[in-house]
Amino acid sequence: MQDPEPLFRMEGISKRYGGVRALEQAELTLREGRIHALLGENGAGKSTLIKIMAGVVAPDQGNMLLDGRPVSFPSPAAASEAGVVCVFQELSLIPELSVADNIMIFNPPTRYGLIDRRAQRRVAEEALASAGAGDIHPLALVKDLPLSRRQMVEIAKALARKPRILILDEATSALTAADVTKVFQVLKRLRSEGLALLYISHRMNEIAELADDCTVFRNGSKVASYPAGSKSDEEVIEMMIGREYHSVYPPKPDAVKDVKPVLEARNLSWGDRLHDISFSLKPGEIVGLGGLDGQGQRELLLSLFGVLRDLRGSILIDGKPVRIDSPGAARSHDIGMALIPEDRKTEGLMLPMTVRENLSFAALDQLAPSGIIDGKKEQGLIDGMMTLLSIKAGNLDVAVGTLSGGNQQKVVIAKWLMRNPRIVLLNDPTRGIDVGTKQEIYQLLRRLAQQGAAILFYSTDYAELIGCCDKVLVLYDGAVKRELVGAEITEHALLASALNISEAPKPLQGRAL
Repeated sequence: MQDPEPLFRMEGISKRYGGVRALEQAELTLREGRIHALLGENGAGKSTLIKIMAGVVAPDQGNMLLDGRPVSFPSPAAASEAGVVCVFQELSLIPELSVADNIMIFNPPTRYGLIDRRAQRRVAEEALASAGAGDIHPLALVKDLPLSRRQMVEIAKALARKPRILILDEATSALTAADVTKVFQVLKRLRSEGLALLYISHRMNEIAELADDCTVFRNGSKVASYPAGSKSDEEVIEMMIGREYHSVYPPKPDAVKDVKPVLEARNLSWGDRLHDISFSLKPGEIVGLGGLDGQGQRELLLSLFGVLRDLRGSILIDGKPVRIDSPGAARSHDIGMALIPEDRKTEGLMLPMTVRENLSFAALDQLAPSGIIDGKKEQGLIDGMMTLLSIKAGNLDVAVGTLSGGNQQKVVIAKWLMRNPRIVLLNDPTRGIDVGTKQEIYQLLRRLAQQGAAILFYSTDYAELIGCCDKVLVLYDGAVKRELVGAEITEHALLASALNISEAPKPLQGRAL
């Protein structure tokens, strides 16, 4: 039986930004009732491709066909009207507006020339329920929602526009495990209703569960398309990175011994979010924070970095009690702390500013002690960071927002490394970046530890905690429920502790799962 005519096709799509090639003769085919996974490293051209599909940017050349007829989308509104809707990784919500206002912002229901608030709320409730987020109140302000719930509102906003083609760009990267399960159910339902879905994710387990078809991009062009499940993960990753794939995680050294802690927390508590947390962190150690999302990990990192007020308990640096009441105090020379935040777009970077300005910002007091930047010193430090982290940018004076997600994350890390910190706090630093860049970050963390840095590393990915960390503190309801060391760090033990199962299984001997 012959396959039906594709719903949507892209042929010979090319796009350049100055001298940088984003796409070169790219191709993509989508069919109704199928989930199509788009794979590739950050910078492979995926974001540019979906922006062209969604009417955000125009291609330099090439054709798009919808129902076999040529189409072009001069704006996102035109794409949406044709049934092509995208949920971008960068949220498009307006924080000061309500959930209902955001969901219906493009086409609010009206009555007598005014917005019909009752009808708008009803449609928003239907969209939230359709997205598996019926627990979100439509009148809640978006700014009051955590990142994971904002992502669910973004998905509901897309579904309210009744798409024929739904594009999801790392749509689960900010979600809790419970929300991921709900989104998967929604996507499978939409597939059964005949939608064509284009799904971008760097999480191979998600691809295995959802995808019917897969396409791999590298360097702006299609490498291959294949039925989901017909290639091993190793084969797929090798197609993505264009080289033989080796072990993701660097080998762990022997446990750090006979070294005094650089950081100690004693009975840290904050409101109802943190409860009597105590631990120590030694130079050369990578200590992980585990547990289900939202159990106080973020608050713990913020408390150590001087962001939270009314913190109870004590923090010791080099064995001496210190008061860290601001980020400025945390990054002072005596303490030497750096924080890689959760959301690089809103907390880590100034997107309209240049790569150079973003890299220099955290170290301005060192680069300009007299108020004038030492240009030679600045350039030397920047060159070193660009090489150390393999940051790919056309030049240092382009807006950092034009870089791929992986390179943006490298800039966030690099700007803090310019201060040569002794203590590095990381809040889910590999969220939404490709496997190649993740591998580079894992290698970097281990190298920093070997050079004497003490690293506290929160991740929502159990494999990262197992592969990277010398010790893992598992948090539940704002308290440390279990400390896992060495061979004890297994998926079984992490999950049992995260669920607060009182009799956690004994650790498996040998290597971690």
